[in-house]
Amino acid sequence: MSRSELSLSERLADNIVEIIRSERLGHGDALASSRDLARRFGVTTPTVREALRRLEATGVVEFRHGSGTYVGPGIGRRLMANPHLPRSTRASVLELVEARLVLEPAVAAAAANVRMADGVRELESAASNALHPPEESLKQSVHFHVALAAASGNTLLREAVEALLQVRARDQVEIRHRYNDRARDHAEHLEILDAVRDGDAAAAERLTRTHLAAIRDAVLTADFPADEADTEPDTEPDTEPDTGPDTGPESDSDPDTAPATGLALQEGGSR
Repeated sequence: MSRSELSLSERLADNIVEIIRSERLGHGDALASSRDLARRFGVTTPTVREALRRLEATGVVEFRHGSGTYVGPGIGRRLMANPHLPRSTRASVLELVEARLVLEPAVAAAAANVRMADGVRELESAASNALHPPEESLKQSVHFHVALAAASGNTLLREAVEALLQVRARDQVEIRHRYNDRARDHAEHLEILDAVRDGDAAAAERLTRTHLAAIRDAVLTADFPADEADTEPDTEPDTEPDTGPDTGPESDSDPDTAPATGLALQEGGSR
């Protein structure tokens, strides 16, 4: 899709990302207010908010209630998570575990061989995440297995593991609910951490594989109400007639439709 085919909010989102990069802002840095951005680009504040919501969906920005908008952890990613997550089922959760079994043991071995200092420190900090409740663990600054990939020194491996866990975030929460022995999970993370610190690639790979295989076994034996619901026949016929055109969201008739030329005119000197 060419830039001319993008909507105003999509082009504005691209320009906000360009501001972040040109001003060398990083994760946690504050952005200008929606009102200031609207003045900068010659658009209305609701248009800016729509663009920011697009960026929030992929983690490029994050909103903090009562504080403002900040650069999110997704600003540097090359692999983007899908913000539209389907409902989790046993099959979808197992698919995630199987994908992780293919990828993460080798990542752990690489981490033990390389032992990037910053990554190892992140790994030490993230080891206790297993003790947090499932939903709360998603809010931790760095996921243990993402930190494990970071210790490999390969940025793409870190981004791949991070994107995998984020695109299937609901499935990851289901994993935590099914593999719910917090002490065991934590102990297994500590064993992997020790192997990485010791530079023992074979042990790091074996321990990670064993850890994920135990998770797979827990998922296989767990109850999944959603699976039962999927087997029930749909007995309610669709008798709703098509009475007219789809009016769609109100945004189509929103007066907040500043012309694209206003944005283009403002871009030149807005860095």
